[in-house]
Amino acid sequence: MGMIAEHMSCIKQSAASVVSARATELRQQGKDVVSLSAGEPDFPTPEHVQLAGIRAIVEGKTKYPPIPGILPLRQAVCRKLARENGLDYTPEQVIAGAGAKQVIFNALAVTLDPGDEVIVPAPYFGCYIEETALCRGVPVVVETTQDDGFRLDPARLEAAITPRTKWLILNNPNNPSGAVLDLDRLQAIAEVLQRHPQVWVLSDDIYEHLIYDGRAFHSILDAAPDLKDRTLVVNGFSKTFSMTGWRLGYGAGPLDLIKNMTKYQSQTTSGACQVSQWAGVAALDGDMGFAARQRAIFQERRDLVVQMLAAVPGLRVVRPEGAFYVYISCADLIGRAAPGGKTIASDADFANYLLDAGVAVIPGDAFGLSPFVRISFATDTASLKEACRRIADACAALG
Repeated sequence: MGMIAEHMSCIKQSAASVVSARATELRQQGKDVVSLSAGEPDFPTPEHVQLAGIRAIVEGKTKYPPIPGILPLRQAVCRKLARENGLDYTPEQVIAGAGAKQVIFNALAVTLDPGDEVIVPAPYFGCYIEETALCRGVPVVVETTQDDGFRLDPARLEAAITPRTKWLILNNPNNPSGAVLDLDRLQAIAEVLQRHPQVWVLSDDIYEHLIYDGRAFHSILDAAPDLKDRTLVVNGFSKTFSMTGWRLGYGAGPLDLIKNMTKYQSQTTSGACQVSQWAGVAALDGDMGFAARQRAIFQERRDLVVQMLAAVPGLRVVRPEGAFYVYISCADLIGRAAPGGKTIASDADFANYLLDAGVAVIPGDAFGLSPFVRISFATDTASLKEACRRIADACAALG
């Protein structure tokens, strides 16, 4: 009998971490690689947030925190949800975790019995699938289409629901497609959920401040406030506040769910880093002017990347409405031959081919919808221009 549990053979490592590590390795070998793989803003953490973290250290706020999070942070989350989202929660209905990923895992861990199903629209953030599997649940993938802007189709959602369905995970805006669900689409999805009271909603809103072209953010609870008693709102600090390494996220939901997530967390990681939590208080209560400035920069980068790559024969690009990714169809390149003679048989082959050409991207098979590749435009303009030139040259060299 082997030491490692059998279920681990079904778990994949994060594709972004694998590709980013490979790009770093190639750079260390002296290769010139532009990495467009990581979902990480290239902006610094806002200064007032940095200073709050430093202050917490100097003031000795470095001991074990309460398991669900320090009260000032949970109060700040409640103020944020009321101010920005029109949602009324008490601090007892909020939990802080070591990133939004941990909050999602806690929720699945305390609700899924073996065989329970979790509906995940594709393309998806890979952790939804892997965390469901780790919790002995069954991920049920519902594909979206590029022609529909990668938005979840209500009829496809309803067809996927069974008596074993426990959760629908909605990531809006979406990683990796940048799709944004508007109020009309959310209302149509809510009508389906209202017919199936056993289905809960995990609303992953981590990219809510990264929506372009003047569009507004709406959550499922804007469309259907009556779903609040079976919705977990998940958010964090990584994307808006450029706090990826601070490892801080939060969830707000029904009291019984949060209590059980707290109990679970008490036996796994305990509370999230207290220094990060005090920085989080400053982030949520502080001036948000920087977010609009960063959003404008991201929108300019998006427009640059879309313009350059839409002009490349063989690639099909849909302009993303949110987040900082472009999900590009490479279907017309499948079957073509690389200069060395190797056939491009999949999006993974195409991603490896681009890596050889000096650009790191993530293949669509990591997100459950092929043949596509995801690029991140959360990097500087000069790097984006060079990467797009390399992609264009590599595509032109295919036979």
